[in-house]
Amino acid sequence: MDYKQKFIEYYQANIHREGADRLLEWLQTTDFFTAPASTRYHCACPSGLVQHSVNVYEVMMEKHFDPETDSAESFALCALLHDVCKAQFYKISTRNVKNEKTGQWEKVPYYTIEDAFPYGHGEKSVFLIERFVRLKPAEATAIRWHMGGFDDAAKGGNFSISVAYDKYPIAVKLHLADLEATYLREKETSAVNH
Repeated sequence: MDYKQKFIEYYQANIHREGADRLLEWLQTTDFFTAPASTRYHCACPSGLVQHSVNVYEVMMEKHFDPETDSAESFALCALLHDVCKAQFYKISTRNVKNEKTGQWEKVPYYTIEDAFPYGHGEKSVFLIERFVRLKPAEATAIRWHMGGFDDAAKGGNFSISVAYDKYPIAVKLHLADLEATYLREKETSAVNH
């Protein structure tokens, strides 16, 4: 399955805001379409980031989209771009691993993090998107808090996440779609042994 093609189709069919074309052009100058989504968990494989983004979009649309109250453009912006902060974030390195069959040490590739712009996870995605496209408050809030309780601010006791989820249903929907994509649909997608 060509996730890059699906991403571009979903993006162009739904996102028509000023700057959307420039944002898509910029994405293609980064490793967004070839990068992993994590170092060793879900979609820790080539093109895992775009695979995860498409999966989150599809879960959001299948499970949470209400045409009476929801915006298809907002759903596409939030789901497809919530992890844009991971572009230019992972690097491939190697480590020595002993081959159990031969007893020989072999160099094996793995992903490491090289965060050139340590601005936070959701915050960084909002910042990068808004260089091209103006987000509505609900969209920016949803992207900012898509990690839910896994977000460092929430783990540290910040209660803004509760206010965000109470005020903006799309924030809850994005978080739920991210959880389902990560923990249910993307099982066994890691190319890395745990």
